[in-house]
Amino acid sequence: MTKEFILLAISVPVYTVFISLELYLNFIGRKNRYLLSESLMSGWFALLGFLFDLAIKFLIVGIFYWANRHALFKPELLNTNPILAWIIVFFAQDFCFYWLHRTEHTSRFFWAAHSNHHSAEKYNFTVALRSSVFQPFYRFLFYLPIAFLGFDYMTIMFMYAINQCYQFFLHTELIGKLPRWIEFVFATPSHHRVHHASDVKYLDKNMGQVLILWDKLFGTFQEEEETPTYGLTKPLNTNNLFKAVVSEHLNILNDLKRPVSLKQKLFYIFKAPGWSHDGSTKTSEQLREELNLRN
Repeated sequence: MTKEFILLAISVPVYTVFISLELYLNFIGRKNRYLLSESLMSGWFALLGFLFDLAIKFLIVGIFYWANRHALFKPELLNTNPILAWIIVFFAQDFCFYWLHRTEHTSRFFWAAHSNHHSAEKYNFTVALRSSVFQPFYRFLFYLPIAFLGFDYMTIMFMYAINQCYQFFLHTELIGKLPRWIEFVFATPSHHRVHHASDVKYLDKNMGQVLILWDKLFGTFQEEEETPTYGLTKPLNTNNLFKAVVSEHLNILNDLKRPVSLKQKLFYIFKAPGWSHDGSTKTSEQLREELNLRN
Protein backbone atom coordinates (compact mmCIF):
# COMPACT_ATOMS: atom_id res chain seq x y z
CA MET A 1 0.00 0.00 0.00
CA THR A 2 1.61 3.29 -1.13
CA LYS A 3 1.81 6.46 0.96
CA GLU A 4 -0.40 8.22 -1.60
CA PHE A 5 -3.13 5.58 -1.18
CA ILE A 6 -2.97 5.81 2.63
CA LEU A 7 -3.25 9.61 2.39
CA LEU A 8 -6.23 9.25 0.03
CA ALA A 9 -7.91 6.78 2.39
CA ILE A 10 -7.53 9.27 5.26
CA SER A 11 -8.33 12.47 3.37
CA VAL A 12 -11.60 11.37 1.70
CA PRO A 13 -13.49 10.77 4.97
CA VAL A 14 -11.94 13.93 6.47
CA TYR A 15 -13.11 15.97 3.47
CA THR A 16 -16.56 14.40 3.75
CA VAL A 17 -16.83 15.37 7.42
CA PHE A 18 -15.78 18.99 6.81
CA ILE A 19 -18.04 19.41 3.77
CA SER A 20 -20.94 18.02 5.82
CA LEU A 21 -20.12 20.35 8.72
CA GLU A 22 -19.93 23.35 6.39
CA LEU A 23 -23.26 22.35 4.82
CA TYR A 24 -24.85 22.08 8.25
CA LEU A 25 -23.54 25.49 9.35
CA ASN A 26 -24.66 26.90 6.02
CA PHE A 27 -28.18 25.52 6.63
CA ILE A 28 -28.63 26.65 10.24
CA GLY A 29 -27.09 30.04 9.49
CA ARG A 30 -29.29 30.43 6.41
CA LYS A 31 -26.28 31.36 4.34
CA ASN A 32 -26.08 30.98 0.59
CA ARG A 33 -22.65 29.40 0.22
CA TYR A 34 -23.68 26.24 -1.66
CA LEU A 35 -25.21 25.52 -5.04
CA LEU A 36 -25.98 21.84 -5.59
CA SER A 37 -25.25 21.87 -9.33
CA GLU A 38 -21.83 23.47 -8.75
CA SER A 39 -20.88 21.06 -5.98
CA LEU A 40 -21.90 18.05 -8.08
CA MET A 41 -19.86 19.35 -10.99
CA SER A 42 -16.88 19.80 -8.67
CA GLY A 43 -17.13 16.12 -7.81
CA TRP A 44 -17.18 15.15 -11.49
CA PHE A 45 -14.13 17.35 -12.12
CA ALA A 46 -12.30 15.60 -9.29
CA LEU A 47 -13.15 12.17 -10.76
CA LEU A 48 -12.04 13.16 -14.27
CA GLY A 49 -8.77 14.62 -12.99
CA PHE A 50 -8.12 11.45 -10.98
CA LEU A 51 -8.78 9.22 -14.02
CA PHE A 52 -6.46 11.25 -16.26
CA ASP A 53 -3.82 11.14 -13.53
CA LEU A 54 -4.16 7.37 -13.32
CA ALA A 55 -4.13 6.90 -17.11
CA ILE A 56 -0.70 8.47 -17.61
CA LYS A 57 0.91 7.63 -14.29
CA PHE A 58 3.24 4.92 -15.62
CA LEU A 59 4.50 7.25 -18.34
CA ILE A 60 5.17 10.04 -15.82
CA VAL A 61 6.92 7.64 -13.42
CA GLY A 62 9.14 6.57 -16.32
CA ILE A 63 10.04 10.18 -17.13
CA PHE A 64 10.94 10.84 -13.49
CA TYR A 65 12.99 7.63 -13.37
CA TRP A 66 14.95 8.88 -16.37
CA ALA A 67 15.44 12.26 -14.65
CA ASN A 68 16.74 10.51 -11.53
CA ARG A 69 19.21 8.58 -13.68
CA HIS A 70 20.58 11.93 -14.88
CA ALA A 71 20.24 13.77 -11.57
CA LEU A 72 22.81 16.27 -10.36
CA PHE A 73 22.97 14.43 -7.05
CA LYS A 74 22.60 10.78 -6.12
CA PRO A 75 19.17 10.12 -4.56
CA GLU A 76 20.54 9.11 -1.15
CA LEU A 77 19.53 12.04 1.07
CA LEU A 78 16.25 10.42 2.11
CA ASN A 79 18.28 7.56 3.62
CA THR A 80 21.22 9.53 5.04
CA ASN A 81 19.36 12.61 6.33
CA PRO A 82 15.60 12.13 5.98
CA ILE A 83 14.58 15.24 7.96
CA LEU A 84 16.69 17.54 5.78
CA ALA A 85 15.47 15.70 2.66
CA TRP A 86 11.78 16.21 3.48
CA ILE A 87 12.38 19.90 4.31
CA ILE A 88 14.06 20.38 0.92
CA VAL A 89 11.26 18.53 -0.88
CA PHE A 90 8.62 20.62 0.91
CA PHE A 91 10.14 23.96 -0.09
CA ALA A 92 11.01 22.75 -3.60
CA GLN A 93 7.53 21.37 -4.25
CA ASP A 94 5.81 24.48 -2.91
CA PHE A 95 8.09 26.73 -4.99
CA CYS A 96 7.47 24.71 -8.16
CA PHE A 97 3.72 24.70 -7.48
CA TYR A 98 3.79 28.51 -7.30
CA TRP A 99 5.28 28.70 -10.79
CA LEU A 100 2.92 26.02 -12.12
CA HIS A 101 -0.03 27.96 -10.73
CA ARG A 102 1.27 31.32 -11.90
CA THR A 103 1.81 29.94 -15.42
CA GLU A 104 -1.80 28.70 -15.43
CA HIS A 105 -2.90 32.28 -14.80
CA THR A 106 -0.52 34.07 -17.17
CA SER A 107 -0.68 31.86 -20.28
CA ARG A 108 -4.05 31.22 -21.88
CA PHE A 109 -2.91 27.78 -23.07
CA PHE A 110 -2.65 26.65 -19.45
CA TRP A 111 -5.53 28.84 -18.25
CA ALA A 112 -7.79 26.86 -20.58
CA ALA A 113 -7.14 23.81 -18.37
CA HIS A 114 -7.18 25.67 -15.06
CA SER A 115 -10.16 27.96 -15.59
CA ASN A 116 -12.71 25.29 -14.65
CA HIS A 117 -11.31 25.36 -11.09
CA HIS A 118 -12.29 29.04 -10.92
CA SER A 119 -15.71 28.70 -12.50
CA ALA A 120 -17.66 28.12 -9.25
CA GLU A 121 -19.57 31.19 -8.07
CA LYS A 122 -20.06 29.84 -4.56
CA TYR A 123 -16.98 29.45 -2.39
CA ASN A 124 -16.92 26.37 -0.17
CA PHE A 125 -14.95 23.19 0.52
CA THR A 126 -16.31 21.42 -2.58
CA VAL A 127 -14.50 23.98 -4.77
CA ALA A 128 -11.24 22.35 -3.62
CA LEU A 129 -12.40 19.19 -5.41
CA ARG A 130 -12.97 21.17 -8.63
CA SER A 131 -9.66 20.10 -10.14
CA SER A 132 -8.01 21.39 -13.29
CA VAL A 133 -9.03 18.31 -15.27
CA PHE A 134 -6.19 18.39 -17.83
CA GLN A 135 -3.47 19.41 -15.37
CA PRO A 136 -2.02 15.86 -15.09
CA PHE A 137 -0.80 16.17 -18.69
CA TYR A 138 1.58 19.04 -17.88
CA ARG A 139 1.94 19.26 -14.08
CA PHE A 140 4.93 16.92 -14.07
CA LEU A 141 6.99 19.34 -16.20
CA PHE A 142 7.11 21.81 -13.33
CA TYR A 143 8.32 19.16 -10.87
CA LEU A 144 11.07 17.67 -13.03
CA PRO A 145 13.68 20.08 -11.58
CA ILE A 146 13.17 18.38 -8.20
CA ALA A 147 13.75 14.99 -9.83
CA PHE A 148 17.02 16.33 -11.26
CA LEU A 149 18.03 17.13 -7.66
CA GLY A 150 17.79 13.41 -6.97
CA PHE A 151 14.31 13.00 -5.48
CA ASP A 152 12.06 10.25 -6.83
CA TYR A 153 8.53 10.62 -8.21
CA MET A 154 6.74 9.07 -5.22
CA THR A 155 8.48 11.38 -2.75
CA ILE A 156 7.70 14.51 -4.77
CA MET A 157 4.08 13.61 -5.44
CA PHE A 158 3.48 12.48 -1.86
CA MET A 159 4.55 15.95 -0.73
CA TYR A 160 2.32 17.44 -3.43
CA ALA A 161 -0.61 15.36 -2.14
CA ILE A 162 -0.01 16.49 1.47
CA ASN A 163 0.14 20.12 0.41
CA GLN A 164 -3.03 19.70 -1.64
CA CYS A 165 -4.75 18.43 1.51
CA TYR A 166 -3.71 21.68 3.18
CA GLN A 167 -5.20 23.59 0.24
CA PHE A 168 -8.57 21.93 0.77
CA PHE A 169 -9.02 23.88 4.00
CA LEU A 170 -8.40 27.21 2.25
CA HIS A 171 -11.63 26.92 0.27
CA THR A 172 -14.07 28.30 2.81
CA GLU A 173 -15.73 31.49 4.00
CA LEU A 174 -16.19 30.09 7.52
CA ILE A 175 -12.66 31.06 8.60
CA GLY A 176 -11.82 34.75 8.83
CA LYS A 177 -8.37 36.23 9.02
CA LEU A 178 -5.91 34.31 11.20
CA PRO A 179 -3.19 35.70 13.52
CA ARG A 180 -0.82 38.06 11.72
CA TRP A 181 2.22 35.77 11.82
CA ILE A 182 0.25 32.97 10.13
CA GLU A 183 -1.11 35.35 7.49
CA PHE A 184 2.44 36.59 6.87
CA VAL A 185 3.96 33.16 6.19
CA PHE A 186 1.22 30.78 5.07
CA ALA A 187 -1.55 30.78 2.48
CA THR A 188 -4.78 31.18 4.41
CA PRO A 189 -8.52 31.07 3.60
CA SER A 190 -8.45 34.88 3.44
CA HIS A 191 -5.62 34.84 0.88
CA HIS A 192 -7.27 32.14 -1.18
CA ARG A 193 -10.63 33.89 -1.25
CA VAL A 194 -8.80 36.71 -3.01
CA HIS A 195 -7.36 34.20 -5.46
CA HIS A 196 -10.81 32.93 -6.43
CA ALA A 197 -12.31 36.39 -6.84
CA SER A 198 -13.32 37.87 -10.18
CA ASP A 199 -12.94 41.45 -8.97
CA VAL A 200 -10.34 43.30 -11.07
CA LYS A 201 -8.30 44.19 -8.00
CA TYR A 202 -8.00 40.54 -7.02
CA LEU A 203 -7.38 38.86 -10.40
CA ASP A 204 -4.32 36.57 -10.64
CA LYS A 205 -3.22 37.13 -7.05
CA ASN A 206 -2.11 34.82 -4.22
CA MET A 207 -0.87 31.76 -6.14
CA GLY A 208 0.82 30.03 -3.20
CA GLN A 209 -0.11 26.50 -2.20
CA VAL A 210 1.10 26.40 1.44
CA LEU A 211 3.44 29.39 1.68
CA ILE A 212 2.28 32.89 0.74
CA LEU A 213 5.91 34.06 0.87
CA TRP A 214 6.41 33.35 -2.86
CA ASP A 215 3.62 35.80 -3.72
CA LYS A 216 5.17 38.47 -1.53
CA LEU A 217 8.58 37.80 -3.05
CA PHE A 218 7.43 37.79 -6.70
CA GLY A 219 4.82 40.55 -6.58
CA THR A 220 1.53 38.62 -6.79
CA PHE A 221 0.29 39.18 -3.23
CA GLN A 222 -2.98 40.95 -2.46
CA GLU A 223 -4.58 41.39 0.95
CA GLU A 224 -8.29 40.60 1.31
CA GLU A 225 -10.07 43.93 1.71
CA GLU A 226 -13.48 44.18 0.04
CA THR A 227 -15.69 41.06 0.08
CA PRO A 228 -14.75 39.02 -3.02
CA THR A 229 -17.07 38.17 -5.89
CA TYR A 230 -16.34 34.59 -6.93
CA GLY A 231 -16.19 32.89 -10.32
CA LEU A 232 -14.92 33.83 -13.76
CA THR A 233 -15.06 37.34 -15.21
CA LYS A 234 -17.35 35.79 -17.84
CA PRO A 235 -19.53 33.15 -16.12
CA LEU A 236 -19.78 29.66 -17.63
CA ASN A 237 -23.60 29.57 -17.51
CA THR A 238 -23.71 25.82 -18.10
CA ASN A 239 -24.20 22.64 -16.09
CA ASN A 240 -22.98 20.53 -19.01
CA LEU A 241 -19.81 18.77 -17.85
CA PHE A 242 -18.17 18.60 -21.28
CA LYS A 243 -18.83 22.27 -22.05
CA ALA A 244 -17.54 23.28 -18.62
CA VAL A 245 -14.29 21.38 -19.11
CA VAL A 246 -13.52 22.64 -22.63
CA SER A 247 -15.23 26.06 -22.64
CA GLU A 248 -12.00 28.06 -22.75
CA HIS A 249 -10.53 25.74 -25.38
CA LEU A 250 -13.58 26.48 -27.54
CA ASN A 251 -13.09 30.21 -26.93
CA ILE A 252 -9.50 29.89 -28.15
CA LEU A 253 -10.67 28.09 -31.30
CA ASN A 254 -13.13 30.90 -31.97
CA ASP A 255 -10.38 33.50 -31.59
CA LEU A 256 -8.16 31.56 -34.00
CA LYS A 257 -10.83 32.11 -36.69
CA ARG A 258 -10.17 35.84 -36.57
CA PRO A 259 -8.50 37.28 -39.72
CA VAL A 260 -5.18 38.06 -38.01
CA SER A 261 -1.53 37.17 -38.58
CA LEU A 262 0.03 33.86 -37.48
CA LYS A 263 1.92 35.73 -34.75
CA GLN A 264 -1.31 37.15 -33.39
CA LYS A 265 -2.99 33.74 -33.54
CA LEU A 266 -0.15 32.37 -31.42
CA PHE A 267 -0.64 35.28 -29.02
CA TYR A 268 -4.30 34.27 -28.66
CA ILE A 269 -3.10 30.83 -27.53
CA PHE A 270 -0.11 31.63 -25.34
CA LYS A 271 -0.39 35.22 -24.10
CA ALA A 272 -2.20 36.13 -20.91
CA PRO A 273 -5.95 35.40 -20.73
CA GLY A 274 -7.87 38.39 -22.05
CA TRP A 275 -5.22 39.48 -24.55
CA SER A 276 -6.63 40.65 -27.88
CA HIS A 277 -5.07 42.21 -30.96
CA ASP A 278 -7.60 45.06 -31.02
CA GLY A 279 -8.12 45.67 -27.31
CA SER A 280 -11.67 44.31 -27.40
CA THR A 281 -10.79 42.14 -24.39
CA LYS A 282 -8.12 42.88 -21.81
CA THR A 283 -5.71 41.06 -19.51
CA SER A 284 -5.92 41.40 -15.74
CA GLU A 285 -2.97 43.82 -15.76
CA GLN A 286 -4.63 46.02 -18.39
CA LEU A 287 -7.89 45.99 -16.42
CA ARG A 288 -6.03 47.00 -13.26
CA GLU A 289 -4.29 49.84 -15.07
CA GLU A 290 -7.67 51.14 -16.25
CA LEU A 291 -9.08 50.81 -12.72
CA ASN A 292 -6.14 52.74 -11.25
CA LEU A 293 -6.55 55.52 -13.81
CA ARG A 294 -10.25 55.85 -12.92
CA ASN A 295 -9.41 56.01 -9.23
